[in-house]
Amino acid sequence: MNAYPQFYDLVTRRYSCRNYSDRKVPEDLLVAILDIVRLAPSACNRQPWRFLVIDDAVQSEVLRKSYSREWFDNAPLYIVAIGMHDEAWHRGFDGKDHTAVDVAIAVEHLCLAATSVGLGTCWVCNFDPAIVKEGLNLPDNAEPIAIIPIGYPVDGEAVPEKKRKALDDIVKWGKF
Repeated sequence: MNAYPQFYDLVTRRYSCRNYSDRKVPEDLLVAILDIVRLAPSACNRQPWRFLVIDDAVQSEVLRKSYSREWFDNAPLYIVAIGMHDEAWHRGFDGKDHTAVDVAIAVEHLCLAATSVGLGTCWVCNFDPAIVKEGLNLPDNAEPIAIIPIGYPVDGEAVPEKKRKALDDIVKWGKF
């Protein structure tokens, strides 16, 4: 039995889209998605992030140089998730920097919001951050953490079957 059928459906429809149509994403839809990102939680509500929307040819080429995969080139636009380490909460006991954790939460809000309106996304973390940082003229305190291509999937694109570990393999009750 699923206690949250609408949310469960949304989560099962979210996948790493690698085949985008050339259909333009309306700006108001993109703004609505980014407003969901704004509402994401973060440690001590520091919100140590910036989201840079890349929709022009010159900046898109910078991203494509940082991650050279054929599928990546066909995305109509990209969002670069940037962590601001100097704004993040750091755990007092050991100094653990929560920038990447907070940005990851916000990026998944982005991906789920995009899925809810029929858009596809993909987390891209295997890129050259130096190329992105220099090519986009990011300040010293800004770390590009993920690039999210976003757009409409090509017509007929099917959500692939999810291959996940069994719940018993990842959840332990009381002791590890």
